[in-house]
Amino acid sequence: MEGVDLELGKPTDGPVARYLNRRVSRRITYLIVRNNLAVTPNQVSLVSFLLALLSSYLYLAKLPAIAGVLVQLSSIVDGVDGELARVRGLQSRRGAFLDSVLDRYADVAIVVSAALYSTQLLGFWVVPVALLALAGDLLVSYVHLRGEHDLGVHPALVGRVPAVASRDVRLFVVFLASLAEPLVPGSLGYSLVVLATLTHSYSALKVVQLFKLGEG
Repeated sequence: MEGVDLELGKPTDGPVARYLNRRVSRRITYLIVRNNLAVTPNQVSLVSFLLALLSSYLYLAKLPAIAGVLVQLSSIVDGVDGELARVRGLQSRRGAFLDSVLDRYADVAIVVSAALYSTQLLGFWVVPVALLALAGDLLVSYVHLRGEHDLGVHPALVGRVPAVASRDVRLFVVFLASLAEPLVPGSLGYSLVVLATLTHSYSALKVVQLFKLGEG
């Protein structure tokens, strides 16, 4: 990709972003830059957010497989805004703030709609699980934020456990479960159990590691 730095990823990328999403998002970024399209990083953030909202609507419309594809597409596009900002020198705190807020709203919309869909198949127990998944989702983001702000290090770079609960991984879990849902009804609901377990376990581990780091 002539004219565009191929190393557009970040050291804090989760495994899905590093080995899958970036392969696609870099090409999207390259096309935008090569064709000199008047697209801003903030506009890309908004597109990613709207894709997530559309996916949540499709869960409610009982089209989980299509919704899951849009969830993954939203995750991929979410990497383009940062890449585009780095290539064009448009990085800003305001843009990072907007992207982070939109991501949180998108995550809430996806989990809530997936839970509402799954409740019809699996029963009310999905609701408290979804609440735990949402809490874990927000907790991972908060632990990452406070680690950087208070200790000057991103938690994903501390210890031997990589960013296995990062947003790219969480959305990929939902994506896979959504594809499986038509063949194995209930997969989407049980993916919320996976999310709740993964996020809270990861957050607890990173809090311990960061606390020890802070003592040093």
